Order: sequence, then structure tokens, then C-alpha cells
Amino acid sequence: MSFQVEDPICDLPPRRETRVREAKRETRVRSAAAVSLWAVALLLLLPVLVLQSAGGHMSPALAAQGVVVVHTGVALVRVLTATTVRLVALGFWVFAYIWLGLAPLAQLATDTYPWEYRTGQGTALAAVAVVELGLLAHSAGALVAARRERARTTGPFVPAPGPVERLLSRRLAPWRVLALCGLSLTLAVLLVPGQPGGITAWFTSRQALREAGLQDGSDGAFLAVLRSWSLSVPAFWALLGLLRVPRAPGGDRLLRGIRRLLLPLLLALNVVVNNPISKPRFWVGTVLLTLLFTVDRLGRPRAFRVIAATLMATVLLAFPYSDYFRYSDREQFTVVSLSAQFTSNGDYDAFQQVQTGIDYARERGFSPQNALGPALFPVPRSIWPDKPEDTGITLARYAGYDFLNLSAPLWIESYLWAGPPAVAAVFFLLGAVGRRMDDVRHRLCDRAGTLATLLVPAFAFYQMVFLRGSLLGIIGPLTLLVAVPLLITIPAARALRSAPAALPSAPTRPVSIPTTGGHP
Repeated sequence: MSFQVEDPICDLPPRRETRVREAKRETRVRSAAAVSLWAVALLLLLPVLVLQSAGGHMSPALAAQGVVVVHTGVALVRVLTATTVRLVALGFWVFAYIWLGLAPLAQLATDTYPWEYRTGQGTALAAVAVVELGLLAHSAGALVAARRERARTTGPFVPAPGPVERLLSRRLAPWRVLALCGLSLTLAVLLVPGQPGGITAWFTSRQALREAGLQDGSDGAFLAVLRSWSLSVPAFWALLGLLRVPRAPGGDRLLRGIRRLLLPLLLALNVVVNNPISKPRFWVGTVLLTLLFTVDRLGRPRAFRVIAATLMATVLLAFPYSDYFRYSDREQFTVVSLSAQFTSNGDYDAFQQVQTGIDYARERGFSPQNALGPALFPVPRSIWPDKPEDTGITLARYAGYDFLNLSAPLWIESYLWAGPPAVAAVFFLLGAVGRRMDDVRHRLCDRAGTLATLLVPAFAFYQMVFLRGSLLGIIGPLTLLVAVPLLITIPAARALRSAPAALPSAPTRPVSIPTTGGHP
């Protein structure tokens, strides 16, 4: 049995001429018609629609929020009309435009928010400033990374790959993918029946799970959540890896047979452990969009723009109603305006939570030690009694809410660590790394089985959960999302060294008469 990548030669460092041609392709001019249409829709029609249905409540914070809407709208137009596919940038700017652009616009215009806590105009203006600071830092980081990439592609020498490129150029190892498939199915056999309620627990609403004490922040709830994600994430990666594992150039009947055997099992497993009833909508969306964007034809610029436009429409129009499965007591659908959704639906509490966090920091100060909580999330509270609390829960208690399952956007999470400098540093780094990931994926998109074609789409869309927060609540699934694909891949250099030995040898025939040409 031999598994082999399709084209091991493509793992060799590209020549300078190739890099120059790639750079020229990336400088193709955007379509003026597409830029105009998206600019009118994002910078004029949608904000006017929100303000028209929200009414008028002019304030300095609302005027400043207009700057945020323009910033996020222009950035999103650039992503949607780019001549290259930038998935990480798409995920970031979709979240920023809707959750921190349009939603606060409606909330400030009506002075109406999803939750009861209210702040003054000074806090609202400070919240807008914190959000815009993060956006500016992200744009600066992405700009610095883009300039470095341009220098790399047009310079006289081919530079050595950096850490991000070395990481994303790792190749799927077929035997490791099959091992993960076996492990996922084994865990399913052991853990699914052993969970209280058996397989039906996976089709139980999140409201019922919370009422049963499985999502209350205790150590028992943490273990239950960890067990759930330990099934969901490996099952997702096992399915994706099996679909994208490189095949032998001449075909491999054994691999095809194993794939045909495992694919139905893994599809059924993912239906159980990654369904929209017991799993968050953002995670289900991440699974579906990652599977979609790893299809070669759908990862090209033209298809990307179509899918991105569909994603924007879906997030704006369908997302507010997609929490139907979250609750046990389901009510009849009631379609309301965008402004009403932004001001009454707790899904859009990000800006209000930023305001609450600013009041909290003004009263109780910053807590740099809280940054250790997400970094050391596996440590149980029984061992670390002073372990930082989930920031969303902290803010909910500060505001006096009974309902504690609230978001804590990365803006306020980093602000509570050390104020504006922490916000600027975190988002500059996030912008630089995100742009680097998009650039590396663009360069490696034609190489079968690279980590870039798999991990970048997954991170790009789960990034929206990461941005919404809070970190302590999502860092476990995020760690699994990144760690599992590392375990089923090997460095590109190692794959290249092992490639010649795995290539099937051509049959040889004895030659009795020497010849000067032809085939042996």
C-alpha cells in the first residue's frame, strides 16, 4: 500500500520568476462596477435602512459610529472585490461591519440595547473609540504584512519561508488521517452511548443542556463541554482530511476502498456531533463553509466573490432567526426589521458589552493577570482557585443580570487587560497574522493536501467566534481546531524526502539488443 502526493516537485521553493508572475497577477485591477455596487450597498443603502427604521437620536457617539461604519464598509468592499481570495480578512470584516458597525449604529440611534444595563454618553463614545482603535490597529498590521509579502515576491532573492509559511505548508499524511478516522469512530462508540441521555443528548437544545447544569461554568460542566468538543472537532477534521488526502499519481485501490468504507461512517458521525441543535451556529457555519471552500473550484476568486455575497446576505437576513434550535420551547417565527433585530436580539450585544466593560474597568481597574486564564484554560479551578472567570460572566454579574451566558468581544477582553495599549497590540498582531495566512494560502492553493488549504478556511470563519468571545469560553475548541490538523500533517520537506521512495517503480523488461532511442 502506498500513498503519495500528487506533485512532490511543487514543494520546492518557487523560483523568483514565478514569484514575480504571482505578484503581477495579484496587482490586477478590481472591477469598477463591483466596487461601485458594493460601496453603494455597504456604505449607503444598509446604513440608511438601519437609521431610517431606527429613527433619529443624534449624539456624538452616533456621529463617531459613522466613522466605524465607513471604515468597516470600505475594508469589506476591498475584500469582496479583491482579485485574490482572502478568507481570514472576510471573516474579520464581516463580523466588524455587522456586529460593531451596523448593530451599534441602530443601538445608538434609538438608545435601545438588547440588555437592561445602561451607560452614559461618555462611555458610549469611549466604546466607539476602543472599537475604532482595534480596527485601525488591525488595518495597520495587515498593511505591514502585505508590504513585507510584496517585498518577498519582488526582491532579487528568494527568502527562506517564515514560521507561518512553514506551518501552513505541512502536508496531510494519509496514515495519520486514517488513524484520526479510527480514533474518532472509537471515541464515538465509547463516549456517545456513555453520555447522559445517550445519542439523544446530541439532539437536545442548548437551553435544556444549560438547565441541566452542563453549561454553567463549573468543573463538571467544563468536563462535559470538553468531552463534547473532543468528539466534534476530531470528527470534523477526520472527514475533511479523508476528503482532501492526497492520492497516488497512478491511483491506489486500497485507499479508494478505505475511503468508500469510512466516508459514510464519518458523515453520519458528523451529523450527530456537529448538528445545529446542540452545537453553536457559528461552529456549524464553520464546518459547512470550510468544507465548501476546500473544494478547488469554489476557492477561486470568482466563486469566492459569489459565495461571499451569499454569506453576507445570509448573515444579515437569516442569522438572527437561526437560533430556532437553541431553545426547547420554540416560538413562531416573527420577521422584524434589521434595526429591531440589532436593538433587541442578544446575539448583537457586542457593543453593549464593550460599554459595560469600560464602566467595569473605570470602577475596578485593569487586570493583566486575566490574560493567563485563556492561556492556562485546561487547569481546573480545584487546582487554581483564583483562576480568572469568564469575562462574559464577569460583565453579566457586574451589570446585575441573571442570565450569564453573554459575549465579551476581543476588544473589551484585551481592554480589560491593560487598556488601549493592549487593544492596539492584540489587533495589530491579529491583522498581521491574518494577512500572512491569506497570502500563504494564496501561494499554496494549488498544492494538494497542504495545511493552508484546510486550516485557513476553518480559522477564518471560527475567527468570528473568537472575536465575539469570551476567550475562556472558546479557547478549548479553538485549540482543538488548530492542534488536530497539526497531528495529521507532516512538514513539507519531510514529505518531499519520502516521496521518491513511495513512488511506484515502473516495470523493467530485459533488453537483449542495444538501441539508441525509444523507450526502455
